[in-house]
Amino acid sequence: MDRITLIRPDDWHLHLRDGAALGAVLADSARRFARAIVMPNLKPAVRTTQQALGYRERILAALPDGAHFEPLMTLYLTDDTPPEEITRARVSGHVHGVKLYPAGATTHSDEGVSRISRCFHTLEKMQELGMPLLVHGEATDPEIDVFDREKAFIEEVLSPLVARFPDLKIVLEHITTRDAVQFVEVTGPNIAATVTAHHLLMNRNALFMGGIRPHHYCVPVLKREEHREALVEAATSGNSKFFLGTDSAPHARTAKEAACGCAGIYTAHAGIELYAIAFEEAGALDRLEDFASRFGPQFYGLPCNVDSVTLVREPWTVPQSIAFGGGELVPLRAGETISWRLA
Repeated sequence: MDRITLIRPDDWHLHLRDGAALGAVLADSARRFARAIVMPNLKPAVRTTQQALGYRERILAALPDGAHFEPLMTLYLTDDTPPEEITRARVSGHVHGVKLYPAGATTHSDEGVSRISRCFHTLEKMQELGMPLLVHGEATDPEIDVFDREKAFIEEVLSPLVARFPDLKIVLEHITTRDAVQFVEVTGPNIAATVTAHHLLMNRNALFMGGIRPHHYCVPVLKREEHREALVEAATSGNSKFFLGTDSAPHARTAKEAACGCAGIYTAHAGIELYAIAFEEAGALDRLEDFASRFGPQFYGLPCNVDSVTLVREPWTVPQSIAFGGGELVPLRAGETISWRLA
């Protein structure tokens, strides 16, 4: 198969930043995806519907001429997010989820949730209104091994949360372990997960190939090969609970190549092509369209897109760097050859 035409996909987990950085990366996503769930972890965080609508307008204003791309906005959950804000978000028609960052778990998560019980009234309102909770699923206790934080979060926080709010729609984002796959598989239809291309393509050895590889560092961190294999099995299984979310997260080279480097991998430059590589390696290219274009809209209660994209087998070289807000960023597989190109 040398040519694949797909219903135009959506990205159900995307970081676009703001200002000059937004203008530098937006076109990559807009070329490939019709819609994207946009993360709210700006500085300051997008905590209110009014802030989300303002951010949405800045995204639309930054789109290249002729681009057709719809940002699906989210709110940043805090200990004191009022239930009334969820109502305002739902009424707006433009806010499609609320993001749970455990405080200190990842980039710009300092304002996140310190204890989930402080959010129960807000979660009750979300359950009532059908507003999805989008979860960064990692425990933050420093005594927990970094490779066990997803598993610990599922056991200590997520399982009790699902039991308390059985009808709450939850997306466990950027899953990285067999434990997460199994949890999503056995819970109800209101629980789903996004899977990134980089977690499908790399295991934790990629962090140390010939030395420390800061541009392969993300959170949740890459895991053992057995977990990567479980993610590939889930993504290519045809199970509608698993769908595409790139978690493309741009950082300047200087912020990555530092004594305390930022977590995040930029993949929007090949946002669908990288998935095609992973699915082809698994012998499952025929299942890419469902994963990329159908299952996400189905979970969020939105229609599939009516247009399409085409990938052709035509090798191209990823640039060594991309201009980024006055500096540069290093994309995944910089300087390497990718076998699929967006036509």
